[in-house]
Parts: sequence; C-alpha cells; structure tokens
Amino acid sequence: MHILHFIQSFLPRAQSPILLFDSVEKANDIAFMLKGEWDGCNGVVIHPCDEVAVNAAASLLQTSWCYQGDTKAVIDTLKPKQLKDRYARGERIFINANLRCADLAGADLSDIDLSFAQLDMANLSEANLSKVNLTGASASEINLKQANLSSSQLVRTNFKLANLEGADFKGANLNHVCFLGANLTGADFRGAKLQYTDLINCNLTDAVFDEA
Repeated sequence: MHILHFIQSFLPRAQSPILLFDSVEKANDIAFMLKGEWDGCNGVVIHPCDEVAVNAAASLLQTSWCYQGDTKAVIDTLKPKQLKDRYARGERIFINANLRCADLAGADLSDIDLSFAQLDMANLSEANLSKVNLTGASASEINLKQANLSSSQLVRTNFKLANLEGADFKGANLNHVCFLGANLTGADFRGAKLQYTDLINCNLTDAVFDEA
C-alpha cells in the first residue's frame, strides 16, 4: 500500500455535503442523474461533489440549489402562493427556503420544516406555526404578532427586532434564540425551554413564563 493511502486510511473521512434543491421532484431527478443519494425530500448527498456537474444538471432541470446550512440563500425567492400550494400537496420540508419579506399572514403551516430559512421582514402574523422547525433560521424584523408557535423547534433562530406580540411559544424549544430588541409583549412562554436565550432590550410587558 502506498504510504499516503496508508495514512489516509486512518484519517476521518470528511462528511459528505448535503445539497438542497427548490423542489422534491428535482432533487430526486438530480440524484438519479448524478448517482447521488436522495433523502426523500429536497436533499441530495453527492460524493464527491462536483459543482460543475451539479450546476449543469440544475440548469438542465431549471432548478436552484445550495448547501444545507448556507448562511447566504442562493435558492430563488419562494413565493407565498408557491409555498401554500406545495404545502397543500403534502410537502413539509422547505429547508433553506428564501421567504424574505413574504406575506403569509394567517397561513396554516403547522409542522412545516423551515430550518435555516431566510424569513427576515416576513409577515406571519396570526399564522398557525405549531410544531414548526425554525432551527437556525434568520427571522430578524419578522412579524409574528399573535402567531401560534407552540411545541416548535426554534434553536438558534434569530428574532432580532421581531414583532412577537402575543405570540404563543408554549412548550417550544427556544435554546440559544436571539430576541435582541424584540417586542414580546404578552407572549406566552409557559413550559418553553429558554437556556442561553438572549432577551436583551426586549419588551416583556405581560409576558408569561410559568414553568419555563
């Protein structure tokens, strides 16, 4: 065995990147075309990842993609009607979705996965987001007034300067959340997890924290 191969055999293998596409169907097609591993949703593992080949396949199928966890969204903006239509068809996985400034007031989106999504300045007032997954999402200046976020996963979500007046966070996981400067007037945190949560300069008037 060559000495380099011998050394490499003892080194940990780098984790394969997860590529996220803007639709479940296109992700499945890409996995087939590039011999990747489809996760059943909009994610594909391709090892080794050849970005030239991925871009060529994505262009052919007219789809957009990015790496899971990218801080900069490269997926095209998802229109509110597109999200609602796909949700109505049974889709629940929208990881990394770009919904900046989207108007989804009053929408019923319970049990949806919007982890790592871009939701800055979006309007989701009075929306039903119970059991939502917003892990790592960017939601600065979002409007979630009177929204239902009970039993949700919000670890490391950025709610800087957000309007969360009257929001329902009962039983939610809010560990490491940033609420810097947010309006939390009348918000309900009963039974919520709040470890390492940043509540600096928040308006907590009439907020409820029983058993939090």
